[in-house]
Amino acid sequence: MRTKKQKIDAGKLLFSNHDLKVLLIPLMVEQLLNSLMGTVDSMMVSNVGSAAISAVSLVDSINVLVIQVFTALTAGGAIICSQYLGRKDVKACNKAARQVLLSMLVISIGLMAVCIAFRHPLLRLIFGNVEQDVMDNSQIYFLITALSFPFIGLFDANAAFFRAEGNSRLPMTISALCNLVNIAGNAVLIFGFHMGVAGAAISTLASRILMSIIMICRQRVPKQEIVIRDYFSIRPDMKLILIILSVGIPSGIENGMFQFGKLAIQSTVSTLGTTAIAAQAMTIILENLNGIAAIGIGIGLMTIVGQCIGAGEKEQAVYYIKKLAVLSEVVVIICCLIIWGLTKPITMIAGMEPASADMCFYMMTVITIVKPIVWVPAFIPPYGLRAAGDVKFSMILSTCSMWIFRVSLCIYLCRAQGFGPIAVWIGMFTDWTVRSIVFTIRFHRRKWLDHKVV
Repeated sequence: MRTKKQKIDAGKLLFSNHDLKVLLIPLMVEQLLNSLMGTVDSMMVSNVGSAAISAVSLVDSINVLVIQVFTALTAGGAIICSQYLGRKDVKACNKAARQVLLSMLVISIGLMAVCIAFRHPLLRLIFGNVEQDVMDNSQIYFLITALSFPFIGLFDANAAFFRAEGNSRLPMTISALCNLVNIAGNAVLIFGFHMGVAGAAISTLASRILMSIIMICRQRVPKQEIVIRDYFSIRPDMKLILIILSVGIPSGIENGMFQFGKLAIQSTVSTLGTTAIAAQAMTIILENLNGIAAIGIGIGLMTIVGQCIGAGEKEQAVYYIKKLAVLSEVVVIICCLIIWGLTKPITMIAGMEPASADMCFYMMTVITIVKPIVWVPAFIPPYGLRAAGDVKFSMILSTCSMWIFRVSLCIYLCRAQGFGPIAVWIGMFTDWTVRSIVFTIRFHRRKWLDHKVV
């Protein structure tokens, strides 16, 4: 009897090392650029005044929630398309892609309508009695950015199709181009025309319209596996839509709960004083940077595992999850060390108060020690499990672990035990550890391979 290693060596791997580089490097670069561009965007808005940056920060916490839901839903569609491509069933893949696009358009327009119609009570409900100038700016920014939801949905859906084919370079290029357009628009509208948050919102809307138009035009090119044209001929196929949603909705709920958890933690940290708030805000930015490249690997892993499962190569799916988990570990270690080394210079350039800077450096030191140990098994293999259709388990575990450990433990340590912002990271580390243990057990038991999506 051949061993599992022999089984893999005996057949041709679906993805060579060159294929992996072509797929993963653009994804890592795209994630990093998006994060950096977001930081630059915030710095430009901060020049308008504290009310403006506060308004943008508050509204973006809602917008990020919406974007995360869109990303999860389109990822569900990408998983199905990847599995069809793995089976060499291009016709079924294109049929599924058309249904994903239709579903995203309907959902995004619906969310846009709800957010615009109820933006006043929604902002009051979430953020309470903030200062009136902050609320006025929030209303303006939310109104304009909500108009961009359908364009985000269209871009995400089409980008997911290209990634399902293994072409991650195109979405990266378009995303980077439109981020630059957004920043240039901010410079003109904020500093040139002095339009404040309205200028920032208009620039964001324009860049999102542009990137969706470019992506739609590129999706019409016939020399590729997924081609979508004749949009008005698309009719809903409820059976296929339900399959797509059965994969996308659990991931959407998981991402949505994660964002709600972040809001709860932000509310707790806001009671700790300005020194702690500033330290925590900078620490979140830096911690996001030292893990963003590995998230790009995880996104690519969904395409790889999806195609392996579609081709019936379950052992290759296992092989690639292990291989990319090791790669992610190397990337996380390198990024953690680089960001840790840059922490003090960044806090100095940012003009942070010494107490806040010292607190930030202390938290980043702890993160640099703990993150390489538990983060990768907590987050990278689950991308592969979701691509195989094991989405409900991931949703339940991630949601429960986050609320029990990340949120509840943080609130308890802050409010009952008098901990400072390090309580956020103690809760985070506990959450990561629990996830890493449970997902590792789940991966090795291989029940996730028994799921059937298409």
